[in-house]
Amino acid sequence: MASPAETVKGTYNGANVTINYGSPSVKGRVIWGGLVPFDQVWRAGANEATTFETDKTVSIEGKQLPAGKYAFFIIPNAKESILIFNKISKQWGAYDYKESNDQLRVTVSNEKADIFVEKLQYTILATRVELAWENWIIGFSIK
Repeated sequence: MASPAETVKGTYNGANVTINYGSPSVKGRVIWGGLVPFDQVWRAGANEATTFETDKTVSIEGKQLPAGKYAFFIIPNAKESILIFNKISKQWGAYDYKESNDQLRVTVSNEKADIFVEKLQYTILATRVELAWENWIIGFSIK
């Protein structure tokens, strides 16, 4: 399978968080600003929209995200990315995305990865979640 389904789980202050996503590979392509265009809504993975689920309210970059299951989208540009938690969790790609269904939006700075990351991956750390792919890390604080 070109973009296998992956799941990562973690716990933040008693809140159980699950991220489900399709994990594509770079395969020699330019990802940021190429395969993933700048300034457009992206499904934050492959195939169905990535989902972010929490069973309790969490704080994302200092803003409250109520318990629930959300489609997770990103609007990247060269310096920063807008992270979107959308109330319609079951979507194919971002084709039917509607901003009016957003629960939360936050903006974060993109980071350069220390190593090349061939296969898109989400990592759940003690106080943050990171998406790493190609030569970027897009991370956000979570409490």
